[in-house]
Parts: sequence; structure tokens; C-alpha cells
Amino acid sequence: MPRVLILCTHNSARSQMAEGLARRAAQRQGLDAEVFSAGTEATAVKANAVTVMAEIGIDLSANTSKTLFDVPDPWKFDYVVTVCDSAAEACPTYPAGTTLRHYPFVDPSGGSLERWRAVRDQLDAQFTSFVRALGAGEPPPGSYTDAPPVGG
Repeated sequence: MPRVLILCTHNSARSQMAEGLARRAAQRQGLDAEVFSAGTEATAVKANAVTVMAEIGIDLSANTSKTLFDVPDPWKFDYVVTVCDSAAEACPTYPAGTTLRHYPFVDPSGGSLERWRAVRDQLDAQFTSFVRALGAGEPPPGSYTDAPPVGG
């Protein structure tokens, strides 16, 4: 069972959405995976993240922002994926068996709901591809390949 950590700065938006999307993708593929998200700092889950995820049937309303040290066995992940440049720079060193990936996404904070939806949909495409590769026993994508600008 692969263990995946999605890391962002505040664990308030992108990493929370990615966690929900990766869990849904794993469930749809029948992949038994443990998926967590965390931030380099803890704050609060943003209301717009909860809103746009609810639109596609993923409930983040009970989620809380957490740091790496709030997740179980924080040094025993098969995959650590950073979703912002700040988290990539602050990401601690993981053991040699951990695969690191960096998929930088635009921060939707302060933007319109359309911007939030665009980032959600980009996260969905990326993490569906990520989980599909895990399910097929292939290496996950090495970088974020779908990089159209996010408007709004």
C-alpha cells in the first residue's frame, strides 16, 4: 500500500484539495493507498477550498490544517509531492526510498471562485494521472505537465 504525502506551505488550499482528489482517484481505481496532506506551517482550511470541492462531491468541511509532524509516521512515505515552490524549498530531506515530486500550482487564494475551480481541475488532472501510474506499477509523472495559465 503506497503512502503519499502532499505538502504545501499552509495546508489550507492546494494540498487539502489534492489530498481529497488523490483519495478519490485511488478509490475509483481500487488502489489501496494512504494519502495525507500537510503544510510547513498550520493555519486553517480556506472556505473556498471547501466550497469548490463540495461542488464535485468531496467534503473537506471537517479537515484541519496540519504540519508534517501531525501526520502518522511522518518520515515513512513512499511519495512526497510538493504543490508550491515554498514547500519544495522547505521540504525536509527524506530517506532514499522516498520518491519526491514537485507539481507547482498557482495559489488560488484571493482569486475568484473560477480561479479556485481552475486550480482544482488542474490538481484533479495531475493527481488522477499520479494515482493511475501508481496503480499500474509505473513511476508517477516527474513534473507537472499540464500548465496552462490559471485565470481569474
